[in-house]
Amino acid sequence: MAKKTVASLQKGEGKAFTKVIKMVKSEKTNSYTFKAEMVANEAVNDYFKK
Repeated sequence: MAKKTVASLQKGEGKAFTKVIKMVKSEKTNSYTFKAEMVANEAVNDYFKK
């Protein structure tokens, strides 16, 4: 199933987006969680500056 998803992202509009994964620290438990999102290629640097 993963191959099918990756293959669909390589065609057409999918090349304009990047999957980004950001590590976020929880204030309640002091543990880290990972937040994954699809972001436009131009907005990747802005996403990590937040």
